[in-house]
Amino acid sequence: MENKSIEVILGNSNRRFSGVTSTMLRVLEHHKGKIGISVMGKHHLPEDVPSISFWRCAKLCRSTLPNEKFRVFHARRNNEVIQALILKKIFKAKIKIIFTSTAQREHTWITRWLIKRVDCLVATCSGAAAVLKRKPDKMIPHGVDINTYRLPNEGKKIAWESLGYPGKYGIGIFARVRQQKGIGILVDAMIPIMKEDPSPTVLIAGETTKSHENFVAGLKAKIKSKGLEKRILFIGKVHYAEEVPRLMRGLSIVTALSTIEGFGLPILEAMSSGCAVVASRTGAWEDIIVPEEHGLLVPCNDVKATQEALKKLTSNSESLEKIGLRGRDRIAEGFTIENEASSLLQLYKSVQ
Repeated sequence: MENKSIEVILGNSNRRFSGVTSTMLRVLEHHKGKIGISVMGKHHLPEDVPSISFWRCAKLCRSTLPNEKFRVFHARRNNEVIQALILKKIFKAKIKIIFTSTAQREHTWITRWLIKRVDCLVATCSGAAAVLKRKPDKMIPHGVDINTYRLPNEGKKIAWESLGYPGKYGIGIFARVRQQKGIGILVDAMIPIMKEDPSPTVLIAGETTKSHENFVAGLKAKIKSKGLEKRILFIGKVHYAEEVPRLMRGLSIVTALSTIEGFGLPILEAMSSGCAVVASRTGAWEDIIVPEEHGLLVPCNDVKATQEALKKLTSNSESLEKIGLRGRDRIAEGFTIENEASSLLQLYKSVQ
């Protein structure tokens, strides 16, 4: 791509791959060919995605596009807003700064200061909007690829059997294995249910970092003391692009029980894959899940409520596939990656 054709610059400041990186790259795939776009920072970029250095960006953006249109700098992290402000205030770059905010906790003073200075503020869900001191200019939820996260062709029963795990159906959670992700809540809620019901198997998918090894060891000891070590399984870190979609197709229930969440894509991915869901009231989940229709919502850190919700679903496991189909329809109607990409494209053009 010729640099002169660049209309949108995306921040990419984090060397460590994260959910923010994943979101940026997924949307970018749908923008290629529709708008001149480049990424500032080479981290994790496919070979066909162009990147631009800070200094090249500073030089390029001193001039406007044809018809005196400004370029757009889309930041998703604080340090990317800082980069954009340096370009704009010090190097006199002719850019409009968009910042997408996903956090649902009280912002630090520096974040509040930065937010006041961006040209356009985007929130991803009502929870993220609620903590902002400035009303967001646009609400654009994240979306998922419903072709990757799809219903199993052969039905849930055969898809589950193909995974090779015991039990008649599976219940999963996808998160880094730590206390604040609600892993312990799920274990404590499922132990009494599984003592009475031999049908479900629980899969805990996610990486355990060193600082959380003692927490996991305690959970495993508790599970073993109840004789459930072959039915509540820690399967470790799984490959996001390949294994997660396959697991989602086989599972019947997916839980997301974080105490605090930015957005929470696994619930969208699960619903798109035909899973019933149980989620805590954080992230975007209250915007997405209609209780009783797609699954159930529970308070954060509430073992009793989580147990009751899971008991309600597992006691009528024959209905899980129907619930999952309604969830699939919900995602297809309003939470696809195409919807997210289209909304952002319209926003880019409107602020130029």
